[in-house]
Amino acid sequence: MRDLSNLDETEIEEAEDSSVLLSIGDLMSGLLMFFALLFITVQIQLNEKVAELNEKLARIEKLERELVTYRKAFEALPQIIVKTLEGKLGGKDIFTVDPETGDVSIRDRILFDENSAALKPAGKKFLQSFIPLYSRVIFSDKKFEDQIAKVVIEGHTSSKGTEQENLNLSLRRAESVMNYILSNEVNFPTKAKFKAKILAAGRGEIEAKQNRDEPSDRKVVFRFQFRRETLKNLNLDNR
Repeated sequence: MRDLSNLDETEIEEAEDSSVLLSIGDLMSGLLMFFALLFITVQIQLNEKVAELNEKLARIEKLERELVTYRKAFEALPQIIVKTLEGKLGGKDIFTVDPETGDVSIRDRILFDENSAALKPAGKKFLQSFIPLYSRVIFSDKKFEDQIAKVVIEGHTSSKGTEQENLNLSLRRAESVMNYILSNEVNFPTKAKFKAKILAAGRGEIEAKQNRDEPSDRKVVFRFQFRRETLKNLNLDNR
């Protein structure tokens, strides 16, 4: 073994410097490896996030295209209803179609006698013609069928009488119309699917003119209730 006591100071310093340099080199190599692995890990995570974001953006774009298609279809729906019904069920003295919403308002005088919820023969005859045509429009397009969640049959009264009486009468009239549609007297190809969508509701005098008894306020309205499209399922913020 070499006797270190015989080494001069220069040799000792050189040996110590070599040891220090070797330690620093090992440390730098370790740090370089650490940062390389860290960079690779971050890059992989970044690529995954970018791919996930691109997928969600693609889903948003697809949904936006679908919503545009649906909007165009439903903008045309009121006119489709008008064209289907006009000339076949009488004029505006019997029913009207809202050009914006497609709501169909049927005058109560063809359906009921005053203060009665029993359908008149003329009312039954009208429904036998109206419902098959109306249902045919709903199920003529898959977009309509999918997005129309409910067809609400609303009973409406004028402001004549008490509020509670009018509310009860309007509900009984709506239920009378719905029950007749579901009876064996009304038959049409899409009846089973139509049955799953209809709902009776009484609105009473809520939309009636309060300062006078207006006959046009007494009506039964067929109104669409649409499904609501949202983006919440896309979960863009990963919360």
